[in-house]
Amino acid sequence: MGKNQFSIRRRKKGMPPLPTPPVDNGEPQNSISMPVGTVKASKKKVGGARLWMRFDRWGQSELNEWDKNAIIKRAGIPTRDLRILGPIFSHSSSILAREKAMVVNLEFIRAIITAEEVLLLDPLRQEVLPFVDQLRQQLPHKSLLKVNGTCAEQDDNEGHFPNAGHWLPVPEAVEGLQAELPFEFQVLEIALEVVCTFLDSSVADLERDAYPVLDELAMNVSTKNLEQVRSLKSNLTRLLARVQKVRDEIEHLLDDNEDMAQLYLTRKWIQNQQPETLLGTIVSNSPVPAAPNLRRLNSARSRSGSLVSNHFNYYDVEDLEMLLEAYFMQLEGTRNKILSVREYIDDTEDYVNIQLDNQRNELIQLQLTLTIASFAIAMETLIAGWFGMNIPCTLYHTEGLFWPFVLCLTIGCIMLFLVILGYARWKKLLGS
Repeated sequence: MGKNQFSIRRRKKGMPPLPTPPVDNGEPQNSISMPVGTVKASKKKVGGARLWMRFDRWGQSELNEWDKNAIIKRAGIPTRDLRILGPIFSHSSSILAREKAMVVNLEFIRAIITAEEVLLLDPLRQEVLPFVDQLRQQLPHKSLLKVNGTCAEQDDNEGHFPNAGHWLPVPEAVEGLQAELPFEFQVLEIALEVVCTFLDSSVADLERDAYPVLDELAMNVSTKNLEQVRSLKSNLTRLLARVQKVRDEIEHLLDDNEDMAQLYLTRKWIQNQQPETLLGTIVSNSPVPAAPNLRRLNSARSRSGSLVSNHFNYYDVEDLEMLLEAYFMQLEGTRNKILSVREYIDDTEDYVNIQLDNQRNELIQLQLTLTIASFAIAMETLIAGWFGMNIPCTLYHTEGLFWPFVLCLTIGCIMLFLVILGYARWKKLLGS
């Protein structure tokens, strides 16, 4: 069967024709184009990279653009932690402990802290710049594994801990851990200090703007002053919520020793090191024969293991507890300042309401007084209406009777007004 007959039979049966093979004319063929959805997905992946600043324990920093996969691989954290650092949870406060990292989301500071470095998200924002400056200034002077300002030299008789390409003796490293806070807590302390300072300054600005506005409202209740107090109260509510979130997160950590113990990243890193890794340089750098070297290796291993176990208790969280308690008390003081401003606002509102109630009572008393006067005048009008009727009366023809009659009628109305007014005062319907 020929090729043309096969094509005709396929068309008769309603089947689509076979695709025509490309003609090889010696010219390069065009490659298959990528679907539009795939191009968009690739663009999103490229655009998903965000700006991060990396700080090591010596204060050295560098700017990088990393996507989620790079951050997850570098810090060893789950994907949900990056969502916490995203814009959806930008106003939440959380300090999460992971196996190798600490995820910090405090106000405008969103960072991932490990035992060796800090990854700071969006470091060029105006609010984050003070935190960056503090890291550059304080980290070189508060380095965890610095001993007397210089790195300790390697000693063949002791175990060593690796530190950014250097080795520190185990006893000196443990003494350094006891003398200073671990690297992750140094960064956490700087973050809490910057956040607490920012919140405290915001409260100070609120106090400076609040008291004059409230005093002005107490003296003059107007629409403009009421609008200013309304705006002030909304700002106070938002600021109180922000302070409360940070305070509650610190309080949550203080209430759980297990969570605080998980935040000791440096301690977990040291405890997870194998003795062979810690003492490997002894064998490689020692010219002593094998048997004495093994004996010294075993003694060094036992000495370093006992030293680490003695100095590193898993539930020893006193350093972190003291650190968190200090900033918890500071946040508590900031919260009390906000509550005092809110109490002053409530007192001013109560005073204004009392003023308005007093004015309302005065208006009611005035209205009652005018009602009594209207009743007395109505009685005089009633009598005048009676004499205004077209009914024959002998009094109409009496000379000199009009003015005495009007005078007596007016005096009678005044006496009626005074009697009713005295009765209202006797019933305490009117003020004195």
